[in-house]
Amino acid sequence: MDDSKSVPATFVGSARVGDYFALLKPRVMSLVIVTAVVGLLLSPSTLNPVLAAIALLCISIGAGGSGALNMWYDSDIDAVMSRTRNRPIPSGRVDRNDALAIGLIASAFSVMTLGLATNWLAAGLLAFTIFFYAVIYSMWLKRSTPQNIVIGGAAGAFPPMVAWAAATGTISLESVALFLIIFMWTPPHFWALALYKQGDYQEAGIPMMPNVAGEQSTKLQILVYSVLLVASTLIPSFIGFSHLPYTAVAAATGVWFVVLAWQLYRRTGVEMKKAGRKLFTYSLYYLLVIFLALLGDHYLAQFGGF
Repeated sequence: MDDSKSVPATFVGSARVGDYFALLKPRVMSLVIVTAVVGLLLSPSTLNPVLAAIALLCISIGAGGSGALNMWYDSDIDAVMSRTRNRPIPSGRVDRNDALAIGLIASAFSVMTLGLATNWLAAGLLAFTIFFYAVIYSMWLKRSTPQNIVIGGAAGAFPPMVAWAAATGTISLESVALFLIIFMWTPPHFWALALYKQGDYQEAGIPMMPNVAGEQSTKLQILVYSVLLVASTLIPSFIGFSHLPYTAVAAATGVWFVVLAWQLYRRTGVEMKKAGRKLFTYSLYYLLVIFLALLGDHYLAQFGGF
């Protein structure tokens, strides 16, 4: 094994179930589940409830598998970053080889099961998502370019499209619109985090935008992407995929997103870090609200007749 990937082994063997579960990145998995559920429920085809549950489970396990592969590969840099050094591998609670095995098994199981239970288009999309996150993003983009989050954000944007494909066997304009919302959300979300955690990224040698292009350029790009994000959330309204209730929620929450991005753009020093944390926190709830608003709008239209 490459010495650059070695981690403390003092406590290896003392792992608990929770440590292995942490390898799957449950917080990321929860976001994947929400967006996949929305993609599944918004699709024009009704999937058998048992198959729908299997599809969501496979998407979740696939996301967890890619998370484990990410932790396996990034264990060296996780060990030097304050927000990640207590993860199971750098803390020494889980062996890297165990994480690799879990990641590979979970990934293969999720793809094969999804293909057998629904269709192979959905399975292929899930396989590509796992490959994109574990290989394209984790092994290549993350350590080589400040555009890592922009390009790598595609991995986190695929779950609703995978769920849509599981239900319909197709890729449609509506599922692409769901993909685009998450894709545009990713840069301002993670760059806001990078602004107040740039010391960590600097120490780990990760070329995040603030460390490469500087704070002012990063803040400007956050503002630009925030505007693009809000525009993308209005696409469902223009393609007949949503109605007035969703449009009102998207517009109101989007305006505040841009306001927070503007405040961040104007701040420097300690105030900038506070503004970055504020935008990062808001962005977490923002994406959840947008997707739940889409779902609520769908059922209001279905049962309310507007």
